[in-house]
Amino acid sequence: MYLKQMKLQHYRNYGHIELEASPQVNIFIGPNAQGKTNLLESIYVLALTKSHRTHKDKELVQWNEERAIIQGELERRYGACRLDLMITNHGKKAKLNGLEQKKLSNYIGSLNVVMFAPEDLEIVKGSPSTRRRFLDMEIAQVYPGYVHQLGQFQKILAQRNQYLKQQFGKSNASSDAMLDIWNQQIAASGTKIMQKRQQFIYKLQKWADHIHSGITAGAEKLDIVYRPSFSVESFDDESMVFEQFMVKLTQMKEQEIRRGTTLVGPHRDDIEFFINDKEAHTYGSQGQQRTTALSVKLAEIELIHQEVGEYPILLLDDVLSELDRNRQTQLIETFQSKVQTFITTTGLESVNLQKLQEAKIFNVESGSIVSSGFANS
Repeated sequence: MYLKQMKLQHYRNYGHIELEASPQVNIFIGPNAQGKTNLLESIYVLALTKSHRTHKDKELVQWNEERAIIQGELERRYGACRLDLMITNHGKKAKLNGLEQKKLSNYIGSLNVVMFAPEDLEIVKGSPSTRRRFLDMEIAQVYPGYVHQLGQFQKILAQRNQYLKQQFGKSNASSDAMLDIWNQQIAASGTKIMQKRQQFIYKLQKWADHIHSGITAGAEKLDIVYRPSFSVESFDDESMVFEQFMVKLTQMKEQEIRRGTTLVGPHRDDIEFFINDKEAHTYGSQGQQRTTALSVKLAEIELIHQEVGEYPILLLDDVLSELDRNRQTQLIETFQSKVQTFITTTGLESVNLQKLQEAKIFNVESGSIVSSGFANS
């Protein structure tokens, strides 16, 4: 798949732009704070309806404007596809080939993207919430129904937390029966999410370890381990996971009521990365952590291709200058000639142009974008 055209209206610092992209490599050059990252973010938002940089949709709308509009003409193996996304302070509207989608889960997955930015190092060394967000966004692209499952879980979680707050100091048969109903609902919903996360990580691990071994010339083995909030004997048996979930909720009952919040479930999950059996967050060097993040991102490309039958679009936000020649070469050779790629950089000197073919160059300045031909031409 590849983006043929894009239009932005009142998105961040862009008033109105139209862009015709190369199906190969597109490089956006300019000083910092001119809008390069905003452009890549808009492609990410067009795909997932959410930003990787902020939870507040209003930040995506240009100052003093009521709405932002992102439009994309996409070419997929089954034909052309048009995506329209409107963002306002009151919500989002998404259209697929001109038809409004009542559920965003019916829209997400039409465009698949992999974003690689300097802050992705936080996937390895950041907080569990950062890793959960990364996991949820990537699963949603491959399994669009996951968006709905996650939304249902979050609604149940919010309602159960509200109920727990109300139960402090109370203890009677009626409240116990009601809590048991909430337990069954959150365990049933949470079990499905946990199973999907485990399946995804299992597949991601296979690709990431193979790629990591290549980057390190076989010197390092990478393992990605799913760490749910309670011990699970086997994710293959849904009823067993549900029962273990229910047992853990019973064990945590008094503590949850005392604290007024749910302490067990997918919202407490984490992922761990191990390099040669040592935990990368604690014991990995900066270079090892960076290689791990790169391996995971490259693994996403292959996993999406495996699951949906097409390569995703790759977004590289100012990362080539952060990589040494070996890692940069590995990255370029991974996407060259098979993945449409959008790259931002402050200067071409940081890009190994000898490894790139058919790279279209754009200059970005103060919210305007001008094509300036092709590299190596």
